[in-house]
Amino acid sequence: MTKKRVGKLLLLVAGLAFLTGLLLPQRTVIPVLGATSRDWNAKTFWFEPWGRSGVHKGIDIFARKGTPVIAATNGLVVFRGEIPMGGKVVAVMGPKWRLHYYAHLDSFDGKAGLLVAKGEAVGAVGDTGNAAGTPPHLHYSVFTILPYPWRWDGATQGWKKMFILDPGRVLGGTRGSGV
Repeated sequence: MTKKRVGKLLLLVAGLAFLTGLLLPQRTVIPVLGATSRDWNAKTFWFEPWGRSGVHKGIDIFARKGTPVIAATNGLVVFRGEIPMGGKVVAVMGPKWRLHYYAHLDSFDGKAGLLVAKGEAVGAVGDTGNAAGTPPHLHYSVFTILPYPWRWDGATQGWKKMFILDPGRVLGGTRGSGV
């Protein structure tokens, strides 16, 4: 096989993988076991001022420390580790090329590189990172790899809205199943 043919084949495979990611249905569950939409304040998404980050780019789902944090959707664990602000975090790449970010975990389940099923444990609610000293909660954010330019607005850091989705809407509000 020539280099040109291999290149075309790789491009075709990459294109098919990209399209498959877009076409996969995203069915979600609230990522804290037993939680309902009453366990977070929807108005905190894009709330400012919010500490060092300036704007709160997710929702905080409150629960007892150690409550299981579950995958909101099927996906691939792309990161599991610690970062200063998020503390113990897990990031899962799900359908539609959306990254589901779980922060302030007390502990981890699963390993980077592994597939997780919707509802499978990825960790436990905690208060790590910049959540130390606050009530235990899961900070949950949803990022899109593909920009949504129509979402850019004049809000503080409004250009980031192209890449950061409202997790409450992704979860479908009170229904517990998202778009």
